[in-house]
Amino acid sequence: MLAVSSVCLAAETSKPYTIINTAQYMGTGGIDYVYADNDARRLYVPRGNSILVFDLDTLKSAGEIPETGGRGVAVDPKSNHGFSSSRPVTMFDTKTLAVIKKIEVQGGPDGILFEPLSQRVFIFSHSQPNATVIDPKDGTIVGTIDLGGAPEQAASDGKGHLYVDIEDKDKVAVVDVQSLKVTAQYELGGQGGTPAGLGLDAKNGILFVMCRNPANCVVMSAADGKILATLPIGKGSDGGGFNPNTLEAFSSQGDGTLTIIHENSPNSFEVTQTVTTKSRAKTSTLDTKNNRIVLITTEPAPNAPGAANAPVAAAGAPGPGREGGPAGGPPDGQRRGGGGRGGPGFLDILAVGR
Repeated sequence: MLAVSSVCLAAETSKPYTIINTAQYMGTGGIDYVYADNDARRLYVPRGNSILVFDLDTLKSAGEIPETGGRGVAVDPKSNHGFSSSRPVTMFDTKTLAVIKKIEVQGGPDGILFEPLSQRVFIFSHSQPNATVIDPKDGTIVGTIDLGGAPEQAASDGKGHLYVDIEDKDKVAVVDVQSLKVTAQYELGGQGGTPAGLGLDAKNGILFVMCRNPANCVVMSAADGKILATLPIGKGSDGGGFNPNTLEAFSSQGDGTLTIIHENSPNSFEVTQTVTTKSRAKTSTLDTKNNRIVLITTEPAPNAPGAANAPVAAAGAPGPGREGGPAGGPPDGQRRGGGGRGGPGFLDILAVGR
Protein backbone atom coordinates (compact mmCIF):
# COMPACT_ATOMS: atom_id res chain seq x y z
CA MET A 1 0.00 0.00 0.00
CA LEU A 2 2.86 2.37 0.80
CA ALA A 3 4.46 1.63 -2.57
CA VAL A 4 1.20 2.32 -4.41
CA SER A 5 0.73 5.55 -2.43
CA SER A 6 4.24 6.71 -3.34
CA VAL A 7 3.64 5.99 -7.02
CA CYS A 8 0.35 7.89 -6.97
CA LEU A 9 1.97 10.88 -5.26
CA ALA A 10 4.82 10.89 -7.76
CA ALA A 11 2.36 10.83 -10.65
CA GLU A 12 0.32 13.63 -9.11
CA THR A 13 3.31 15.89 -8.47
CA SER A 14 4.48 15.46 -12.06
CA LYS A 15 1.40 17.36 -13.26
CA PRO A 16 1.61 21.15 -13.65
CA TYR A 17 -0.25 23.51 -11.33
CA THR A 18 -3.28 25.29 -12.76
CA ILE A 19 -6.13 27.39 -11.40
CA ILE A 20 -8.59 24.75 -10.21
CA ASN A 21 -11.34 26.97 -8.87
CA THR A 22 -12.18 30.65 -8.48
CA ALA A 23 -14.84 32.69 -6.75
CA GLN A 24 -15.67 36.38 -6.92
CA TYR A 25 -17.61 38.48 -4.40
CA MET A 26 -18.64 42.12 -4.40
CA GLY A 27 -17.74 44.23 -1.39
CA THR A 28 -15.82 47.21 -0.08
CA GLY A 29 -12.61 47.70 1.86
CA GLY A 30 -9.04 46.53 1.69
CA ILE A 31 -7.56 43.06 2.10
CA ASP A 32 -4.25 41.66 3.26
CA TYR A 33 -3.77 38.07 4.48
CA VAL A 34 -5.82 34.95 3.75
CA TYR A 35 -5.96 32.05 6.23
CA ALA A 36 -6.97 28.41 5.77
CA ASP A 37 -8.33 26.64 8.84
CA ASN A 38 -7.58 23.17 7.52
CA ASP A 39 -9.17 21.34 10.45
CA ALA A 40 -12.54 23.05 10.17
CA ARG A 41 -12.31 23.49 6.35
CA ARG A 42 -12.88 27.22 6.46
CA LEU A 43 -11.15 30.12 4.73
CA TYR A 44 -10.89 33.53 6.42
CA VAL A 45 -10.42 36.81 4.54
CA PRO A 46 -10.52 40.06 6.52
CA ARG A 47 -11.89 42.80 4.28
CA GLY A 48 -12.69 46.32 5.34
CA ASN A 49 -14.54 46.18 8.66
CA SER A 50 -15.47 42.49 8.44
CA ILE A 51 -13.96 39.04 8.40
CA LEU A 52 -15.41 37.06 5.50
CA VAL A 53 -15.66 33.28 5.93
CA PHE A 54 -15.76 30.75 3.09
CA ASP A 55 -15.91 26.99 2.65
CA LEU A 56 -12.31 25.94 1.96
CA ASP A 57 -13.36 23.15 -0.41
CA THR A 58 -15.91 25.02 -2.52
CA LEU A 59 -14.97 28.70 -1.93
CA LYS A 60 -18.65 29.41 -1.25
CA SER A 61 -19.60 31.97 1.37
CA ALA A 62 -19.99 30.50 4.87
CA GLY A 63 -20.61 33.60 6.94
CA GLU A 64 -19.26 36.92 8.10
CA ILE A 65 -18.02 38.50 11.31
CA PRO A 66 -18.96 42.20 11.11
CA GLU A 67 -17.24 45.09 12.91
CA THR A 68 -13.93 43.26 13.14
CA GLY A 69 -11.62 43.84 10.19
CA GLY A 70 -7.89 43.50 10.64
CA ARG A 71 -5.05 42.19 8.49
CA GLY A 72 -5.20 38.45 9.16
CA VAL A 73 -6.74 35.64 11.19
CA ALA A 74 -5.42 32.74 13.27
CA VAL A 75 -7.40 29.90 14.85
CA ASP A 76 -6.73 27.68 17.85
CA PRO A 77 -8.25 24.31 16.88
CA LYS A 78 -8.52 23.14 20.52
CA SER A 79 -10.49 26.02 21.97
CA ASN A 80 -12.22 26.84 18.66
CA HIS A 81 -11.30 30.47 19.24
CA GLY A 82 -10.24 32.71 16.38
CA PHE A 83 -8.35 36.00 16.48
CA SER A 84 -7.95 38.94 14.12
CA SER A 85 -4.74 40.95 13.79
CA SER A 86 -6.45 44.26 14.44
CA ARG A 87 -6.44 46.96 17.10
CA PRO A 88 -8.20 46.00 19.22
CA VAL A 89 -7.86 42.29 18.50
CA THR A 90 -11.19 40.53 17.99
CA MET A 91 -11.59 37.13 19.65
CA PHE A 92 -14.42 35.04 18.19
CA ASP A 93 -16.03 31.60 18.32
CA THR A 94 -15.15 29.72 15.13
CA LYS A 95 -18.26 27.53 15.28
CA THR A 96 -20.84 30.30 15.66
CA LEU A 97 -18.72 33.24 14.38
CA ALA A 98 -19.91 35.21 17.42
CA VAL A 99 -17.55 37.81 18.86
CA ILE A 100 -16.33 36.81 22.32
CA LYS A 101 -14.34 39.88 23.31
CA LYS A 102 -12.08 42.70 22.16
CA ILE A 103 -8.47 42.69 23.35
CA GLU A 104 -6.58 45.96 23.62
CA VAL A 105 -3.03 45.71 22.25
CA GLN A 106 -0.24 48.12 21.36
CA GLY A 107 1.55 48.68 18.05
CA GLY A 108 -0.01 48.08 14.65
CA PRO A 109 -1.12 44.44 14.32
CA ASP A 110 -0.27 42.94 10.94
CA GLY A 111 0.79 39.29 10.59
CA ILE A 112 -0.62 36.63 12.89
CA LEU A 113 0.09 32.96 13.67
CA PHE A 114 -1.11 30.19 15.98
CA GLU A 115 1.94 28.39 17.35
CA PRO A 116 1.11 24.71 18.09
CA LEU A 117 3.73 23.80 20.72
CA SER A 118 3.10 26.73 23.08
CA GLN A 119 -0.61 26.82 22.14
CA ARG A 120 -0.40 30.60 21.80
CA VAL A 121 -1.31 33.22 19.21
CA PHE A 122 1.48 35.55 18.04
CA ILE A 123 0.43 38.91 16.59
CA PHE A 124 3.15 40.82 14.73
CA SER A 125 3.59 44.58 14.36
CA HIS A 126 6.02 46.75 12.39
CA SER A 127 6.16 49.09 15.42
CA GLN A 128 6.85 48.25 19.04
CA PRO A 129 6.02 45.85 20.47
CA ASN A 130 6.95 43.73 17.44
CA ALA A 131 5.02 40.74 18.74
CA THR A 132 2.16 40.38 21.21
CA VAL A 133 1.49 36.88 22.53
CA ILE A 134 -2.03 35.82 23.54
CA ASP A 135 -3.38 32.76 25.36
CA PRO A 136 -6.21 31.65 23.05
CA LYS A 137 -8.18 29.94 25.80
CA ASP A 138 -9.21 33.20 27.46
CA GLY A 139 -7.63 35.95 25.37
CA THR A 140 -5.15 37.14 28.00
CA ILE A 141 -1.88 38.74 26.91
CA VAL A 142 1.04 36.64 28.17
CA GLY A 143 3.91 38.75 26.86
CA THR A 144 5.49 40.86 24.14
CA ILE A 145 8.71 40.45 22.12
CA ASP A 146 11.20 42.94 20.66
CA LEU A 147 12.21 41.34 17.36
CA GLY A 148 14.68 44.08 16.44
CA GLY A 149 12.77 45.20 13.36
CA ALA A 150 9.57 45.01 11.35
CA PRO A 151 8.20 41.43 11.12
CA GLU A 152 6.28 40.01 8.20
CA GLN A 153 5.45 36.29 7.90
CA ALA A 154 6.39 33.67 10.49
CA ALA A 155 6.58 29.87 10.65
CA SER A 156 6.85 27.41 13.54
CA ASP A 157 8.73 24.11 13.53
CA GLY A 158 6.45 22.76 16.27
CA LYS A 159 9.52 22.04 18.39
CA GLY A 160 9.89 25.36 20.17
CA HIS A 161 11.33 27.56 17.43
CA LEU A 162 9.51 30.35 15.65
CA TYR A 163 11.10 31.90 12.55
CA VAL A 164 10.11 35.44 11.58
CA ASP A 165 10.95 37.52 8.49
CA ILE A 166 12.37 40.89 9.56
CA GLU A 167 11.45 42.98 6.54
CA ASP A 168 13.47 46.14 7.19
CA LYS A 169 16.65 44.40 8.40
CA ASP A 170 16.99 41.64 5.78
CA LYS A 171 17.10 39.01 8.50
CA VAL A 172 15.18 36.06 9.91
CA ALA A 173 14.70 36.19 13.68
CA VAL A 174 14.57 32.94 15.66
CA VAL A 175 12.32 33.01 18.75
CA ASP A 176 12.09 30.56 21.64
CA VAL A 177 8.31 30.17 21.98
CA GLN A 178 8.48 29.29 25.67
CA SER A 179 10.77 32.05 26.92
CA LEU A 180 9.57 34.54 24.29
CA LYS A 181 13.18 35.54 23.62
CA VAL A 182 15.02 36.05 20.33
CA THR A 183 17.81 33.45 20.25
CA ALA A 184 19.35 34.17 16.83
CA GLN A 185 19.25 36.50 13.83
CA TYR A 186 20.02 34.99 10.41
CA GLU A 187 21.45 37.42 7.86
CA LEU A 188 20.42 37.08 4.21
CA GLY A 189 23.92 38.09 3.17
CA GLY A 190 22.84 40.26 0.25
CA GLN A 191 21.29 37.29 -1.56
CA GLY A 192 17.80 38.69 -0.98
CA GLY A 193 16.25 41.76 0.59
CA THR A 194 12.95 42.89 2.11
CA PRO A 195 11.84 39.36 3.10
CA ALA A 196 8.07 38.92 3.14
CA GLY A 197 6.96 35.33 2.48
CA LEU A 198 8.30 32.38 4.43
CA GLY A 199 8.16 28.61 4.03
CA LEU A 200 9.55 26.02 6.43
CA ASP A 201 10.33 22.36 5.91
CA ALA A 202 10.18 21.48 9.61
CA LYS A 203 11.25 17.86 9.11
CA ASN A 204 14.50 18.71 7.34
CA GLY A 205 15.04 22.10 9.00
CA ILE A 206 15.02 24.24 5.86
CA LEU A 207 13.76 27.82 5.51
CA PHE A 208 12.53 29.32 2.25
CA VAL A 209 12.76 33.10 2.61
CA MET A 210 10.83 34.93 -0.12
CA CYS A 211 12.35 38.35 -0.81
CA ARG A 212 11.26 41.40 -2.79
CA ASN A 213 14.55 43.21 -3.44
CA PRO A 214 16.19 41.44 -5.11
CA ALA A 215 13.33 39.07 -5.94
CA ASN A 216 14.87 35.83 -4.74
CA CYS A 217 14.06 32.86 -2.55
CA VAL A 218 16.95 32.47 -0.13
CA VAL A 219 17.07 28.86 1.09
CA MET A 220 18.62 28.58 4.55
CA SER A 221 19.36 26.03 7.23
CA ALA A 222 16.92 26.53 10.08
CA ALA A 223 19.58 25.27 12.51
CA ASP A 224 22.23 27.92 11.88
CA GLY A 225 21.13 30.21 9.06
CA LYS A 226 23.61 28.86 6.52
CA ILE A 227 22.55 29.82 2.99
CA LEU A 228 21.98 26.67 0.92
CA ALA A 229 20.71 28.16 -2.36
CA THR A 230 19.34 31.30 -3.99
CA LEU A 231 16.57 30.99 -6.58
CA PRO A 232 14.69 33.63 -8.62
CA ILE A 233 11.01 34.31 -7.93
CA GLY A 234 8.46 36.80 -9.26
CA LYS A 235 8.22 40.44 -8.22
CA GLY A 236 6.37 41.61 -5.14
CA SER A 237 6.22 38.52 -2.91
CA ASP A 238 3.97 39.01 0.11
CA GLY A 239 3.26 35.41 1.05
CA GLY A 240 4.72 31.96 0.93
CA GLY A 241 4.76 28.53 2.49
CA PHE A 242 5.86 24.94 2.26
CA ASN A 243 3.82 21.81 1.55
CA PRO A 244 5.41 18.76 3.21
CA ASN A 245 3.13 16.45 1.22
CA THR A 246 4.74 17.47 -2.07
CA LEU A 247 8.10 18.84 -0.79
CA GLU A 248 7.34 22.15 -2.48
CA ALA A 249 7.76 25.73 -1.34
CA PHE A 250 5.70 28.48 -2.94
CA SER A 251 5.73 32.27 -3.19
CA SER A 252 2.76 34.42 -4.25
CA GLN A 253 3.65 37.68 -5.98
CA GLY A 254 2.02 40.98 -6.88
CA ASP A 255 3.10 40.67 -10.50
CA GLY A 256 0.41 38.00 -10.93
CA THR A 257 2.62 34.93 -10.57
CA LEU A 258 3.01 32.03 -8.17
CA THR A 259 6.49 30.50 -7.98
CA ILE A 260 6.79 26.77 -7.17
CA ILE A 261 10.11 25.46 -5.79
CA HIS A 262 10.75 21.74 -5.41
CA GLU A 263 13.03 20.34 -2.72
CA ASN A 264 14.81 17.54 -4.56
CA SER A 265 16.83 16.78 -1.45
CA PRO A 266 17.87 18.77 1.65
CA ASN A 267 20.73 20.13 -0.47
CA SER A 268 19.08 20.50 -3.89
CA PHE A 269 16.30 22.91 -4.86
CA GLU A 270 14.85 24.13 -8.15
CA VAL A 271 12.11 26.36 -9.50
CA THR A 272 9.78 23.95 -11.30
CA GLN A 273 6.94 26.22 -12.34
CA THR A 274 5.76 29.82 -12.50
CA VAL A 275 1.95 29.87 -12.48
CA THR A 276 0.10 32.86 -13.92
CA THR A 277 -2.49 33.94 -11.34
CA LYS A 278 -3.88 37.46 -11.20
CA SER A 279 -2.48 40.94 -10.70
CA ARG A 280 -1.68 41.66 -7.04
CA ALA A 281 -2.65 38.19 -5.85
CA LYS A 282 0.29 38.39 -3.47
CA THR A 283 -0.90 36.71 -0.28
CA SER A 284 -1.62 33.01 -0.03
CA THR A 285 -2.37 30.07 2.24
CA LEU A 286 -2.15 26.29 1.94
CA ASP A 287 -5.07 23.86 1.75
CA THR A 288 -3.29 20.78 3.11
CA LYS A 289 -6.13 18.35 2.36
CA ASN A 290 -6.31 19.12 -1.37
CA ASN A 291 -2.67 20.25 -1.77
CA ARG A 292 -3.92 23.55 -3.15
CA ILE A 293 -2.59 27.05 -2.74
CA VAL A 294 -5.29 29.67 -2.19
CA LEU A 295 -4.65 33.29 -3.17
CA ILE A 296 -6.68 36.49 -2.98
CA THR A 297 -6.76 39.84 -4.73
CA THR A 298 -9.21 42.66 -5.40
CA GLU A 299 -10.13 44.57 -8.52
CA PRO A 300 -12.33 47.62 -9.07
CA ALA A 301 -15.88 47.37 -10.33
CA PRO A 302 -16.86 51.03 -10.87
CA ASN A 303 -20.33 50.30 -12.26
CA ALA A 304 -21.27 47.58 -9.80
CA PRO A 305 -23.88 48.06 -7.05
CA GLY A 306 -22.59 48.53 -3.53
CA ALA A 307 -24.28 45.45 -2.07
CA ALA A 308 -21.60 43.95 0.12
CA ASN A 309 -20.45 40.36 -0.32
CA ALA A 310 -22.99 39.36 -2.96
CA PRO A 311 -21.59 36.40 -4.93
CA VAL A 312 -20.82 37.36 -8.52
CA ALA A 313 -19.16 34.38 -10.17
CA ALA A 314 -17.42 31.14 -9.43
CA ALA A 315 -15.28 28.56 -11.26
CA GLY A 316 -13.08 29.10 -14.27
CA ALA A 317 -9.82 30.96 -14.75
CA PRO A 318 -9.80 34.66 -13.79
CA GLY A 319 -9.26 37.46 -16.26
CA PRO A 320 -6.42 39.97 -16.07
CA GLY A 321 -6.30 42.07 -12.90
CA ARG A 322 -7.07 45.76 -13.17
CA GLU A 323 -6.19 46.94 -9.71
CA GLY A 324 -4.57 50.36 -9.52
CA GLY A 325 -0.86 50.72 -8.96
CA PRO A 326 2.09 48.79 -10.36
CA ALA A 327 2.21 45.04 -9.90
CA GLY A 328 4.61 44.10 -7.16
CA GLY A 329 4.52 47.63 -5.74
CA PRO A 330 4.53 48.70 -2.09
CA PRO A 331 2.97 46.03 0.12
CA ASP A 332 0.41 48.36 1.66
CA GLY A 333 -1.02 49.47 -1.68
CA GLN A 334 -3.71 46.79 -1.73
CA ARG A 335 -4.27 46.63 2.01
CA ARG A 336 -6.05 49.95 2.32
CA GLY A 337 -8.63 49.80 -0.45
CA GLY A 338 -11.12 47.39 -1.98
CA GLY A 339 -10.48 47.24 -5.71
CA GLY A 340 -7.37 49.31 -5.03
CA ARG A 341 -9.28 52.46 -4.03
CA GLY A 342 -11.68 51.65 -1.19
CA GLY A 343 -14.49 49.99 -3.08
CA PRO A 344 -16.88 48.90 -4.22
CA GLY A 345 -14.88 46.17 -5.86
CA PHE A 346 -14.52 42.46 -6.42
CA LEU A 347 -12.74 40.09 -4.06
CA ASP A 348 -11.20 37.32 -6.15
CA ILE A 349 -10.31 33.97 -4.57
CA LEU A 350 -8.11 31.60 -6.58
CA ALA A 351 -7.39 27.95 -5.75
CA VAL A 352 -4.30 26.63 -7.53
CA GLY A 353 -3.67 22.90 -7.64
CA ARG A 354 -3.10 19.87 -9.83
